[in-house]
Amino acid sequence: MPDLSQFTEALLSAAKAEGAEASDAIATQGHSLSIDVRDGKLEQAERSESVDIGLRVLIGKRQACVSASDTGSDTIQALAERAVAMARIAPEDPNIGLATPDQLATDTDTTALDLAERAPEPAPADLQDIAARTEAAALSFKDISQVQSATSAFSQTSMHIAATNGFSAGYARSSHGTYCVAITGEGTDMERDYFGESRIYRGDLPSPEDIGKKAAERTLQRAGARKPPTGAFPVLYDERVASSLIGHLLQASNGASIARGSSWLRDKMGEQILPKGMTVTEDPHRVRVSGSKLFDGEGLPTRKRHIVKDGVLQSWTLDLANARKLGLESTGNAGRGTSAPPSPTLTNIDLSQGSESRYQLIADMGTGLLVTSLIGSSINATTGDYSRGASGFWVENGEIAYPVNECTIAGNLIHMLMSLRPANDARTWTSRVIPSLLVEGLTIAGAS
Repeated sequence: MPDLSQFTEALLSAAKAEGAEASDAIATQGHSLSIDVRDGKLEQAERSESVDIGLRVLIGKRQACVSASDTGSDTIQALAERAVAMARIAPEDPNIGLATPDQLATDTDTTALDLAERAPEPAPADLQDIAARTEAAALSFKDISQVQSATSAFSQTSMHIAATNGFSAGYARSSHGTYCVAITGEGTDMERDYFGESRIYRGDLPSPEDIGKKAAERTLQRAGARKPPTGAFPVLYDERVASSLIGHLLQASNGASIARGSSWLRDKMGEQILPKGMTVTEDPHRVRVSGSKLFDGEGLPTRKRHIVKDGVLQSWTLDLANARKLGLESTGNAGRGTSAPPSPTLTNIDLSQGSESRYQLIADMGTGLLVTSLIGSSINATTGDYSRGASGFWVENGEIAYPVNECTIAGNLIHMLMSLRPANDARTWTSRVIPSLLVEGLTIAGAS
């Protein structure tokens, strides 16, 4: 594995030689292997390896970003020349600039976060065996007509960032995953569903048999799906899709959206946006969780914080530039790729869970829709108007009655979020710990 710090230091040196007043650089390295099995045989094997570098230079209040996938000295020199030339003619932005040395993270050793498994890369034959066992488990169910895909995958990535303000640090991550999509029925009666898990450590994954079984069970529950009635009904977002609903809140509280004035939360700071007792927390320091990190893309320390506390909006998600635009301090949430300047991003999110089970919420909702899959999206970022295609199960008299498909759910996020009622079924090992969420009074467009 290459020493990524040598690339970032070379980029900074080249930029300084070309006349850059300040600069930062990022280098990333990754390799991945994915095996797909169908009918017990290898269907597809994909392997990728890459090293990418990126450079941002600043001249006064002007900046430019360049990137490449070649790390040779000639390429690094050419990148620096190009970036400086671009920066000289770029428009001025009074909010850009590196962090000051006193703002930088001092704890950069991510060992304690346990983000990468220190073990040999799994052999392709081992991944094929996992995928084959997953498929066989799904096909062992009588009415599963086929398995669309059974996949076992592995990836390892590393990154290093450095800047002329003295910051230099990096980390590595690993990921193991097993996924299965099963199908029941034929032709127009065909229905499908899936199950999959990914973990940092291979040993933390459920067994292939468990994943194949869960995919098959989910699929068989969807046999005979039809359109639900049209009207206003409560909607329960199953745990596997509930994070998308909270994701709209997180996007609306992103500092870039706030600075542009294009968020339905723009005037809501300090106001109630969730029911009392509900808190949204970001915790970037969770151990053995894929989203964790000690420092952000600008070298600032990350920290645990409340985005919403007891239902009240507490904080925007900010990098340095957007914080300056708003007259605030960065929350240590800068994300960084090789080809663009930093922008606000999130790490691990936790929504406080309720005391009731998903089954209790189903019983209490009476008649309505349990959503297990969402399709497409039409969200008005300014007003919060919401519309999405959905499928799942129709609930009558507090019990699941039949599977449904081809329907649309619509409402307004401001009102939807204020009516949330959480279950207690969130998966605590994921980066987004969000339970099933019951929403009152959405409009469902189904059967005419």
